[in-house]
Amino acid sequence: MAAPLDRYLDDSDTLAALQAHAARLARIDALFRDALPHHLVSACAVANLRAGSLVVHAESGAAAAKLRQAVPSLLERLAQGGVAVDDIRIKVRPPRARPKPRPAIHRSISAATLRDIDAFAAGLPADSALIAPLRRLIKRSG
Repeated sequence: MAAPLDRYLDDSDTLAALQAHAARLARIDALFRDALPHHLVSACAVANLRAGSLVVHAESGAAAAKLRQAVPSLLERLAQGGVAVDDIRIKVRPPRARPKPRPAIHRSISAATLRDIDAFAAGLPADSALIAPLRRLIKRSG
């Protein structure tokens, strides 16, 4: 599946440049995470690289403050990894909000409807595959 997609990405200069930039960011992100203190790895991510400036998103102000303290060592480790970065800009970005789970909806079938379903099931041919599911529905709903 990836091979045909790569073919289309390589056909367009703009898409090829975007793919190369994304691959470079992924490589930088891996180097960046290796250089981070363990407690900050899950609190930040490389967002972009523009004109020699690496943009990093932090989940909180506290994580951003810790990252700012580590910038000199991070720049050094990135340089050792072959990534030329002039500075690191840190932006605070709250974690993505998770959608609230929907409350369970309790549905019920009225007694009259259950009787109608039972009458319908009784009128079906004896070898009908629909009889068993209808009887199960009546049993669970009754």
